[in-house]
Amino acid sequence: MDLQDMRFALSIARHQNLTRAAQELYVSQPTLSKCLRRLEEEAGGKLFSRIDNRYCPTALGEQYLEYARAVLALEGQWRRKANAINACREGELNVALPLMRSFCMAPQIVPAFREMYPGFMLNLYEESTGIQEKLLLDAKIEFAIFSEPHPHPKLEYEPLAQEEVVLVLPPDHPLKERAQVRGGRRWPWIDLALFACEPFLLHFPEQSTGGAALELFQRYRIDPPVVLRTRSVENMLLLCQKGLGVCFSPENYVRAMGFDRPPACCSIGAEGVFATLQIAYRRGVTLSGPARDFIALARACCLPTQSE
Repeated sequence: MDLQDMRFALSIARHQNLTRAAQELYVSQPTLSKCLRRLEEEAGGKLFSRIDNRYCPTALGEQYLEYARAVLALEGQWRRKANAINACREGELNVALPLMRSFCMAPQIVPAFREMYPGFMLNLYEESTGIQEKLLLDAKIEFAIFSEPHPHPKLEYEPLAQEEVVLVLPPDHPLKERAQVRGGRRWPWIDLALFACEPFLLHFPEQSTGGAALELFQRYRIDPPVVLRTRSVENMLLLCQKGLGVCFSPENYVRAMGFDRPPACCSIGAEGVFATLQIAYRRGVTLSGPARDFIALARACCLPTQSE
């Protein structure tokens, strides 16, 4: 059975006459008769009965016609969706995300997105959370990627991915030998209490990783010396690599840096510490096909991998 056969059968049922159906379909009557015979052979019985020169569906024919209508309706839906997507092959997509997140994700996402939408202009706004939120509310962007957002009543959110926040040690730090391989962990586990007197490099408390660090210190009842606070993940990781202290970082940030001598990453906490990435867009707005494809690429980009 194919779609053309289904259209032929539906035309016969509609006109109850082979001649008129053939005229509608722009085929000869013998061609239509041959098609009907083939369909009936495949079905194993008569699809139409001839009553006073009218072709009336049999019980088997009614079932076939119901099936044909459903299949052709789905085919029509697919064509409409495909046309809508293809109509978006040229255009513009505006996305906001944090600067370091863009540094990690854009090299993987943008080439794949360009293959899918070669005629598209992609605008990446690397901004802080507050500016991202304002861009969304002002309809300057279609969606934003947030790390641990504070929910806004005019925005909708959906999870993108979870990534582990790891403790990052200088390459030659003596405590890295105390890390243990544990089942189910992507990184060797280490007891944060061992670092009670170690110097730390931290984000500011209002940043998600900075706030998480203070919560961890309280949970472990430690008060280590903080030798540097910075908003820059790159600076923090580079200074950590040079031995100025240990720090916390989302795992994908460490991977994206491409160190000559990579620092050591360790899992901490009973179950690990995780940051949730979220997609945010204006409430009531349906995201475009290109936006959804970008999000799918971002989700794939964030999939966890085994540590080396």
